[in-house]
Amino acid sequence: MMSKEHTEVKTVEQRLERLHRETKEHFGEVRFVGVKLHDKIGWVAKIQFDEFESLVAEGEDAVDAVKNLRKRVKKIISRYNMV
Repeated sequence: MMSKEHTEVKTVEQRLERLHRETKEHFGEVRFVGVKLHDKIGWVAKIQFDEFESLVAEGEDAVDAVKNLRKRVKKIISRYNMV
């Protein structure tokens, strides 16, 4: 068991790559996965599937936004797997 001092901290890029991989495995084609700082609402993470469909999540910082988006994707996948 690792202590908190030795846990590996993932970068935003690593988190986005993992999210892209997981999303692509379940949904198929993914056009865009990214995060940006929006002037009015703060950090926003987004997955763009095609011209019209996308998933978006907000967060306190870039990592938080990506984590929130991953939680949304995981919920969708688990609901899909329940059916």
